[in-house]
Amino acid sequence: MKRVLQTFKKGRYLLAVLVLMCSQLAVAQTPRYSIRGVITDARNQEPLIGAAVKITGTNLGTSTDVNGAFTLNVDLSAGSYPVSITYTGYKPVSRTVLLDQSTVTLNVQMTEDALSIDEVVVTGTTVATSKRQLGNAISTVSAKQLEGGAATSVDQALAGKVSGAQISQNSGNPAGGISVRLRGNSTISGSSDPLYIVDGVIINNSSAELVDLGGYTQNRLVDINPADIDRIEIIKGAAGAAIYGSRASNGVVQIFTKKGKSGKPVVAVSTQFRSNSLRKPLEYNQYPFRFANTVAADLTQVPVTRYDLQDQIFETAYGSETNVSVSGGSDNSQYYVSAGYLGNDGIVKNTDFKRATTRLRFDQRFNDVFKLSTGVSFTRSTSSELPNGGINSAWGALTGFIFGNNFVNPNPDPVTGVYPTLAPTGLLRTNPLEAINRFDFNQQTSRFIGDLTLTAEPMKNLSINYTLGFDNATQLATAFIPIGNTTPANTTGYARKADRISLLLNNDLNMAYRAKVGSWLESTTSVGGTLQTERINSNSITGTQLSPVSQAASSGASIVTGDANSTLNIQGFYVQQTFGLANKLFLTGAIRRDGSSSFGEANRWQNYPKVSGSYVISEEGFWKNSIASVIPSLKIRASYGQSGNLTAIGAYDRFSNYVNVSLAGLPGLSAPTQFGNPDVKPERQTEKEIGLDASFLGDRLGLEISLYDKSVQDLLLPVTLRPSTGYLTQFQNIGNMTNKGLEIMLRGVPVQSSNFKWNSTLIFSKVKNRVTDVPGGVVTFPGGFGQVAAVNGYALGAFYATAFARDASGNRLLNAAGFPQPEQRSRNAAGQPTGGNKPMVIGDPNPDWTGSFTNEFSIGKSLSLRMQWDASYGNDVFNFTRRVGDRDIYGGLKGYEDELRGTVPKGTSAALFSIMENWIEDGSYLKFREISATYDIRLKALNNKPLRVTVSGRNLWSIDKYKGWDPETNAAGQSTAVRGFDFVEVPIPRTIAVGLNYTF
Repeated sequence: MKRVLQTFKKGRYLLAVLVLMCSQLAVAQTPRYSIRGVITDARNQEPLIGAAVKITGTNLGTSTDVNGAFTLNVDLSAGSYPVSITYTGYKPVSRTVLLDQSTVTLNVQMTEDALSIDEVVVTGTTVATSKRQLGNAISTVSAKQLEGGAATSVDQALAGKVSGAQISQNSGNPAGGISVRLRGNSTISGSSDPLYIVDGVIINNSSAELVDLGGYTQNRLVDINPADIDRIEIIKGAAGAAIYGSRASNGVVQIFTKKGKSGKPVVAVSTQFRSNSLRKPLEYNQYPFRFANTVAADLTQVPVTRYDLQDQIFETAYGSETNVSVSGGSDNSQYYVSAGYLGNDGIVKNTDFKRATTRLRFDQRFNDVFKLSTGVSFTRSTSSELPNGGINSAWGALTGFIFGNNFVNPNPDPVTGVYPTLAPTGLLRTNPLEAINRFDFNQQTSRFIGDLTLTAEPMKNLSINYTLGFDNATQLATAFIPIGNTTPANTTGYARKADRISLLLNNDLNMAYRAKVGSWLESTTSVGGTLQTERINSNSITGTQLSPVSQAASSGASIVTGDANSTLNIQGFYVQQTFGLANKLFLTGAIRRDGSSSFGEANRWQNYPKVSGSYVISEEGFWKNSIASVIPSLKIRASYGQSGNLTAIGAYDRFSNYVNVSLAGLPGLSAPTQFGNPDVKPERQTEKEIGLDASFLGDRLGLEISLYDKSVQDLLLPVTLRPSTGYLTQFQNIGNMTNKGLEIMLRGVPVQSSNFKWNSTLIFSKVKNRVTDVPGGVVTFPGGFGQVAAVNGYALGAFYATAFARDASGNRLLNAAGFPQPEQRSRNAAGQPTGGNKPMVIGDPNPDWTGSFTNEFSIGKSLSLRMQWDASYGNDVFNFTRRVGDRDIYGGLKGYEDELRGTVPKGTSAALFSIMENWIEDGSYLKFREISATYDIRLKALNNKPLRVTVSGRNLWSIDKYKGWDPETNAAGQSTAVRGFDFVEVPIPRTIAVGLNYTF
């Protein structure tokens, strides 16, 4: 105890000394100077709002206001000081100011940079660096690029704006999930979504399905208001993300929110009204007759009335969004406060999503040494949902539509109010109108994200950053199906309530020291460590056989409860060294050491190395004197790195987790089906990348090319065990995967004048994925009804199912009745298939390449236009929707009309139903993703501040051959392995929006 007291006393004295030192630093005043000026665009002299102005090598800086003006008050000795001015999308400017009088004027005109080779980015250590030093590709998306596209979530707005990123919308629900794949899939059993970091906070983007919605889940990035975002930086590969260790195998997406700027308060108000509608309905069966029965020889038909069920399920929905922010401050204190509300109805009747957000950021510089930045945000969202069956259940609205006969009037009996079943005799499915009007499914989420960063610069060129990040979300879902319904298994009523509480906490300490040795060598040394904790608690109660007056799950005659808790702890340390030679050759090496509680002690700690280099050839004298007039900038780069993956295994999956049971009222345990494995280790990803960045035509054309080879070893897969073990499966490190790809981004300014400017960006991405060494050669996935698999030698998620039996010439083999038949394992004496169905690879949901083409036009000082096309080529879609709708016993889609009309023999649809190859379609598309037109109105009543009017559209048009609603949707949600599987998922709507924006 005595030693503890002595230590405390010493610590108290040390703290007093530190406080005294800080006080001395704070009060030690040197002559005070003021640097003032205006930053404008060199082309049209428009002010640049938010340009950063900083004394190089210090913590002293500010940013421009709405007029492009800035005032930077500094306490420095008289003399000359370098000043840097940076603004996203523009070439950085360096100036030297002489502090010899109280006020110094510095006006700067900045020019746009097509290549952005000197753009300042943060690579994960909270230490800013320029792109010229990086040996790996990194993409930056500004707030301006996110505006005007009528997107409701961050990841939705990113689609088509990042090379090497395949961003697809899985569902057209108002809060529908988005899948983001950076350079392809990096795991089989886990998640392939990147690591998301918001202002230094590692956030949870997992999407839990708390109530059965048919596979659809919300994406938790929908909790972040896009209007609060300043910029996004995307690190796509292991070589660039290795410094993040075992969470970074899928790449890293860093989101930076807006901050306050010194100056008088600035108020920004925006509002938007939008409409959502079904872009393309399915062609449905309108033939006015049906067969009397399914006997092939009986062609008797009876007259019927056909109903357009889609017209009664879908509607034109409306929504609105309003955002308000206030920002301002002084040189030492800046603040940003915002609030927003989004209300968006879904195109399926009685569905909606509502989100209220508030965010506060405060930055305080205490003196030349210490600076504090802290931010908090709170989101409250609610949604009215509808189960759509599909993957998990058979009680959905759209499932009832596709499994129903559209010659049955779906409306309730006008006397009894009872909804009829539309399903054929012997098959129970939900009446879709009953699901819309009687089911009550809801979700609500409360989420708090907070960050605190303390920065210290105790001496020149030394910076120390401590970041505390906190992400806490509470998700609650309820479901109610009343008694006396048309569902297959819950005619006596169904109620469920489930909640999930997740907590992520990260502590990061980073230190960096920059030194300049002579005139030609620069050194940056970074070290740091992290402590992370992730806790998830979930509970559920499900009740069936309800009373007629209760919606509570606890009132059911049959009740099932469940709860689960998990804790995951991660520790990590890294050291990184960068050398810069003559500002043209840069070499970086780093190593990360990580430990995760998911793995046993023998394999818990892993090392992840990284090395990269870049050479700016255009800085050489011979280049400047000859080739610079044609190619002003040229940089070649290369990198190598490793990272890990934690998502393929749960916090306790290395154990044999016994199951609680009750026998004769006594507690007990039963053996699990999965056998534990304490020797599992993280999946390991190794990536090699080479690339070049070049500019042409006086820097008006920029080119970025990257080639990468990514291999994943030690895949964690459930391996089937011998029955004698007493278990079914065990997680083992077995199986490998490779991704080889090419990324090209071409940016240009074809026309640039004071009254007209045209910016154009073309993105091309190609990745070839292969799975090898899978045990048994094939692993199938339940999310695709067993029709999707990892197959050795093929891309992950290949469609693996029955194909047409064919003869040696490739013609279909018909059976005795004249119908096509599935391929089987052998042939009989007559040459006909026999021996059982033989599954094979029949399609690939992964595109051969993806691309986007974006054009922006500025006309005068008031009008701007923007349009974006997205393309995906070579991907297949499994149209399970058409497979059901074209079948004779359902027959609600137009494809069945051929059989009714006699164009094909009766029984053809039944024969084709079991041949999955028939339902694989080309999912290639060219989609008109975004278009917007913005006009600034200046009125005296508004102090000549522009009132911005924007008209925008999203998903307006798609050029494709797909016979479903949309080739982009996926019924398996954010599943890594199951992609391109279409089974009556809500289609992506066409959105048209009108918005107003005013800043004063």
